[in-house]
Amino acid sequence: MKVVSKDDRILGATIVAPNAGEMIGEFVTAMRAGFGLKKILGTIHVYPTYLEANKLAAGAWRRRHAPEKLLDWVGKVHGVMRSLA
Repeated sequence: MKVVSKDDRILGATIVAPNAGEMIGEFVTAMRAGFGLKKILGTIHVYPTYLEANKLAAGAWRRRHAPEKLLDWVGKVHGVMRSLA
């Protein structure tokens, strides 16, 4: 699976796998409706299906675009708050 995106916006997706037709529909719908990878990451599927792979791809995107400086700062603040308690 390859998803091309700019910021959160999905520009395209390619899937080569069994049941790829089932999986690509979610990306097509998201592109047409203007939803991004964050919305796909927050999607709840009624039971585990091949569509969970779409959420894994969105999660990988999210981890690559995490605000590292902010997370470091929050970790330091959290450490100080814990030491005061």
